[in-house]
Amino acid sequence: MATGYLEILRARHALRLLAGTLVGRLPNATAAIALVLFVRADGGTYSLAGALAAVYGVANAVGQPVLGRLVDLYGQPRVQLPAAVLAALAMTVFAFRGTDPLPAAYAAVAVSGLFAPPLEGGLRALWPSVLRREEQVHTAYAMDAIAQEVMFTVGPLLVTVCVSVWDERAALLVLNLLGVLGALSVVVSPPSRAWRSAPREAHWLGALRSPGLLVLLAAFLFIGIALGSITVAAVSYADGHGGDAVYGWLMAGLGLGALAGGSVYGARQWAGSPERRLRVLVALLAVCYLPLTLTPGTVWMVLLSVVSGVFLAPCIACAFIIVDRHAPRGTVTEAFSWLVTTFTVGASVGTGLAGPVVQAGGTVWGFGLPSVAGAVSLLVLLATGGVLAAPVRGGVVAASSENDPNRALEPRFSSGDRA
Repeated sequence: MATGYLEILRARHALRLLAGTLVGRLPNATAAIALVLFVRADGGTYSLAGALAAVYGVANAVGQPVLGRLVDLYGQPRVQLPAAVLAALAMTVFAFRGTDPLPAAYAAVAVSGLFAPPLEGGLRALWPSVLRREEQVHTAYAMDAIAQEVMFTVGPLLVTVCVSVWDERAALLVLNLLGVLGALSVVVSPPSRAWRSAPREAHWLGALRSPGLLVLLAAFLFIGIALGSITVAAVSYADGHGGDAVYGWLMAGLGLGALAGGSVYGARQWAGSPERRLRVLVALLAVCYLPLTLTPGTVWMVLLSVVSGVFLAPCIACAFIIVDRHAPRGTVTEAFSWLVTTFTVGASVGTGLAGPVVQAGGTVWGFGLPSVAGAVSLLVLLATGGVLAAPVRGGVVAASSENDPNRALEPRFSSGDRA
């Protein structure tokens, strides 16, 4: 299983790009917990902390596709590094000024979220120029999804370490400094400096003019809702079964399941179109959420949380391939950024929906919401199968500078039927 991943990591620049992207995304991945800890240490309420975290999340959701479009237009170094510096400076201002006055605090957090660089979409745009074989690129997408699970597990731990060693302000400063260094490592690399987006048709909708991409975003909105609702239902379960420690184990189990599922998925090649495969994966994801409604004892519940996460990373990895197939030429970074934004918005909506559901029906209903959201996602994919069956760029031979900085003629990676 490890052979395919090791082959990718041995490719020139691959490990540097992956590590730099993960480090560069740390401020974004840890923003919610870092802001909550800082605001509480500064004497603010949980309500204020939650509001600031929400402002950061909304600003980030707006900024990712906008910055992604700018990357497609002007290249990665001209956008990624200035954005990372601006985001870090805004958070530094917040760290030193605190929450007084409130308008300035909200503005600083909003600017930081808005300018968080779209490193995630940028990395996926770079893979074809670093890994020359189609199957390697698809394996890299799976490895990327796995790495996200690791980052969202390690990130909060890093925040708590910084707080323990220094304080909450230092945690904000250190994480944002690491973010700038990660972005710098990526943009000064030869693949990032050489990468140019393919020529694009001028259109105000950009990547969103692709019907297939819109279908995928609609489906992933509900997958995000499923994931966001689990976090709230898990808190409700933990309150009656041991508190914060149990909640931590449930979230760790979810991440472990996604890590295992993504590792197995990316270790082999899959026959058939990724669009059909995504429908199967989403159906399995929805089914695996159902056993959580049994709410058994702690040990069994942790095991069920592992099972519930198994198909999450494969769904995400498969979606990356479909984005590449359906994104209009010259919009690849923007298209990937839209997927990130939609998933983030969905998770936020899921968190908001799960609260009233748990309040009205209890923990069991809270854990039922992810299955319902997964089923709706599957219905979206089934109802729009004809749209997804017609990739925008499938099967064409084009001068694609997204794959080749020298603009050599070659088939698109997305033209194959294997992933």
